[in-house]
Amino acid sequence: MKRAAGVMKSVVLLGIMVFVLVGGYQNLEYNWQWYRLPPYFFSIENGKFSQGLLLDGIVITLKISSLGLVFSILLGFFSAFARLSVSPMLRLTAWVYVETIRNTPLLIQIFLIYFVISPVLDISAFWSAVIALSLFEGAYASEIIRSGIINIPAGQFEAAQSIGLSVPATYIKVIIPQMLRQTLPMLAGQSVSLIKDSALVSTISIYDLTMQGQKIVSETFLTFEIWFAVALCYLSITATLSFLIRRFENKMKYVN
Repeated sequence: MKRAAGVMKSVVLLGIMVFVLVGGYQNLEYNWQWYRLPPYFFSIENGKFSQGLLLDGIVITLKISSLGLVFSILLGFFSAFARLSVSPMLRLTAWVYVETIRNTPLLIQIFLIYFVISPVLDISAFWSAVIALSLFEGAYASEIIRSGIINIPAGQFEAAQSIGLSVPATYIKVIIPQMLRQTLPMLAGQSVSLIKDSALVSTISIYDLTMQGQKIVSETFLTFEIWFAVALCYLSITATLSFLIRRFENKMKYVN
């Protein structure tokens, strides 16, 4: 009964939203030109596939986001273990990294890495963006992973040690699988945030999805069509990632 009531409320809310959007669409004095969008994704001429600007941007966004996701998870694990280390120097270093990154804007970090650090170390704009996103999301992932490890009962460590498992084996076979079951939804949320945050790399002239959208709008004045298309692309990417992580989470529930 409660479920049916909840579904009914969702349907009513969705209906209201659709009504408002359709009304706004009809009343907006704008010459919609949706038919001009397809070539900005791809075109096929004489049997030859040609990649459009928006598809180029999607590819760059996926490259930056995927690399940033991998490195941020690795950084998260390293800094989380450093925070839990018995070494005061490691704990202090990890604490400074996490607190500094979490308490400064990502945009400032991107500018700092690109305009200050990259000229010295000869780092390209692409890798500057990857490094900035990895550091930013890695700091949040670190706290998620650390909290997941702390919440595991101490008896799990003791039981693993009692059967002769080494410390690395204890973490790999006992601690990390349990930690992932607890923290995967939060890590998934951070992964989605990373993809959305990647739009900021357009500020350093990387032609990702957002930058390509800005370029097309400035040339064609298809403001609403392009930005709706860009938003739909981001939604498709994040929804697909969320679905894959949810499937992985469901599989882990049945793994002993």
